[in-house]
Amino acid sequence: MTLRDDAVADAAGGTAAPAPSTGRPQKARLRTRLLGAQPLGGLFALPYFIFVIAIFAYPLGFAVYIAFHDYFFTAPNVEVERPFVGFDNFVTVLTDPRVLGSFRNTLIFLVINVPLTAVLSLVLAAALNTGIRWVAAYRVAFYVPYLTASVSLVGVWMLLFSGNGLINTILGPLAPDPSWLVNSGLAMPMIALYVTWKQLGFYILLYLAALQNVPKELYESAETDGAGAFSRFWNVTVPGVRSATTLVLILSIITGANLFTEPYLLTNGGGPDGASSTPVLLIYQLGIQQQNPDTAAAIGMILVVLVGMLSLAANRATRER
Repeated sequence: MTLRDDAVADAAGGTAAPAPSTGRPQKARLRTRLLGAQPLGGLFALPYFIFVIAIFAYPLGFAVYIAFHDYFFTAPNVEVERPFVGFDNFVTVLTDPRVLGSFRNTLIFLVINVPLTAVLSLVLAAALNTGIRWVAAYRVAFYVPYLTASVSLVGVWMLLFSGNGLINTILGPLAPDPSWLVNSGLAMPMIALYVTWKQLGFYILLYLAALQNVPKELYESAETDGAGAFSRFWNVTVPGVRSATTLVLILSIITGANLFTEPYLLTNGGGPDGASSTPVLLIYQLGIQQQNPDTAAAIGMILVVLVGMLSLAANRATRER
């Protein structure tokens, strides 16, 4: 207490009350800032946080390190120098025709797969949402390919589209030569159609869930105003599921960017002559088969950046204005 406070207290005939302590509230605020309002919730989330760090964050950080160093695999407990090389690995990657071709193939895939997936899944979901007969059977039929192992479905697809397959038998002289999966101009479009068919059931379920939140009154008002079926679909359904469309586009882009199993099985590892090769398939071939993890990591970093940019563009394109 200062001399002035003493004088005021003496003039009032008593002593001044001590100032309240602010230490405890400050500690409480600091604890809330660090642990949150519900520390127990953070404790329950801790296992998943550790999982994300161990499975996603650490490998990503290590891949960034590899991409900027002359990195190679060695025997256990062998210490070797791995010098920093800056952007040399990225220059090597971006001047490699195989890498550029794989990104071009992925672009072809995305141009076919992403719009086709969004349109077909929305149209089919809207049809299933109208209360048609046997709706449960249709939902199961669309969802079964998504749940079935890719190896089994690839066998069916090859049976249909091989040189002596059912489709070529039906088409006869109209069948392409070389056949679908060994044709450099048709291999990637066929993979895009295969992935669209396999993943369609999952996206239909996403749209069906989103359609439950579109008020029925909007359809009734539009019908009262004389709007036809297409007008109701375009002006009520499409805007009503905009957030689901954003999710479908982003997931489709991520799926296309991570394409590996389909070209590996359908076209025997990216054939013919690299016409169906993808960046992830090249990462496997360079990093594991050819023991060049540094260039493989550089491809992965470029792929992450491009996927992030495309996802951001899809989010902005479908953002409600």
